[in-house]
Amino acid sequence: MDLFICPKTGSDLVATNSNCLATGDRGSSYEFSGAHPVLVDFDNSVLDRNLTMATSGASIVARQKRSRLGEFAKYLVSASSKKTAANVSAMIEALKLKQGQPRVLVIGGGAVGSGMQELYDDPDIRLVAFDIYASPFVQFVADGHQIPLASQSFDGVIIQAVIEHVLEPNRVISEIFRVLSDNGLVYAETPFLQPVHEGAYDFTRFTDSGHRYLFRKFDAVSSGVLHGPADQLLRSLDYFFRSLFRSHVAGKIAKLLFSWVKVFDSLIPDAYAVDAASSVFFFGEKRNSEISAKDIIGYYQGSN
Repeated sequence: MDLFICPKTGSDLVATNSNCLATGDRGSSYEFSGAHPVLVDFDNSVLDRNLTMATSGASIVARQKRSRLGEFAKYLVSASSKKTAANVSAMIEALKLKQGQPRVLVIGGGAVGSGMQELYDDPDIRLVAFDIYASPFVQFVADGHQIPLASQSFDGVIIQAVIEHVLEPNRVISEIFRVLSDNGLVYAETPFLQPVHEGAYDFTRFTDSGHRYLFRKFDAVSSGVLHGPADQLLRSLDYFFRSLFRSHVAGKIAKLLFSWVKVFDSLIPDAYAVDAASSVFFFGEKRNSEISAKDIIGYYQGSN
């Protein structure tokens, strides 16, 4: 409760009864979805109030349920999360050097992300998470454009596969900057060359350089290719065959048949992979000055 603020005004929130939080002047109030406060300014969000309030424990975006065979097939074709796990481990180590029991915010934490398990298993991490739907892994529901948390209240922020789903990425990054303490750390993973996913809730893609410039108020600890051209090729084959035959099943079969190509991502150097990467990552530290336009030209990590 001591971290919550009104997403509209930034005022502190107080409990008015068992199912409502409000500003001191009662000018704004927020109800609960089950046990989760829904701290969303619906007048300035793509989220629908009725749908958000009615959804508990599942994403508001419709997803197909997989059989055990389907889950096994997904395992065969999915890109490795080893790089994510290594990056998250490095972030945890760096956070603990700054703060023995760091407070970390996960944006889009409705489910435990691929490669993120160490974050949830570490007893010294004070973990807070939110998403646009209630789930057992989040403490509240919110929109990343207006994070309802006090300024400088977190040592680290993780945002995995979320930036493509927000309308105004710069606003979300500004909010991340605001809630981070001085020298706080951020870790982000975002698609570059991927087909549309999550339907109407998919808006944006970033090259590695564009992703770096999005986090221009942060010093780079590391950045670059997360999943390479082979992963990108598999995704393209999936969507090509599903489009050709008007069938999701046809796409998944094609992706499964060509799953062997993903081994090549481990053989392609990052300098050659970055210009055709499926997704990129950025790990950085908050600072009070921005990199310049000329700096971002010099940053380019590709082979062209």
